[in-house]
Amino acid sequence: MYGSFDAVCHRPYVTQHALALARTFNAGLYVIHVVEPLGLFAESVLQSHLGEEALKELRGKGVNTFLDAIEQRMLDGFREELGDGHADLSLIRTVRVVQGEPASVIIEQAHKLEVDLLVVGSHSRRIEEGTSIGRTAARVLQFSDVPVYMVPMMLKKE
Repeated sequence: MYGSFDAVCHRPYVTQHALALARTFNAGLYVIHVVEPLGLFAESVLQSHLGEEALKELRGKGVNTFLDAIEQRMLDGFREELGDGHADLSLIRTVRVVQGEPASVIIEQAHKLEVDLLVVGSHSRRIEEGTSIGRTAARVLQFSDVPVYMVPMMLKKE
């Protein structure tokens, strides 16, 4: 089985590689997108505008609703990109949107899903000067006990 773990902004490019591998080896594809938790600044702004009770509710139901909406948008995006009847659509076993620290969640999901290969993009955002790969990709490469297929992302340096 193959696992594709990528950022939404580069999903098509990384997913094309993952789908090609899954097609070639007649394997399933698990797509995982990780959303980092709100930072302290964002939480304090929300708390000042919503109040403590509303923030607690947002953390519970609101976050799950938000993650479900991202998941649905990703599924709709795959259907739109591939077409409803496209054979590659059947290779996608699941699409999950999970909140947490990206590298940790990716490795945890890889174990849980028992994938044979991780497919990751080299960067999810802008490239910083002197950085050859992004933080998440570096950590996945460092800590994964599953082979990692890294797709180079062609991003502009800022």
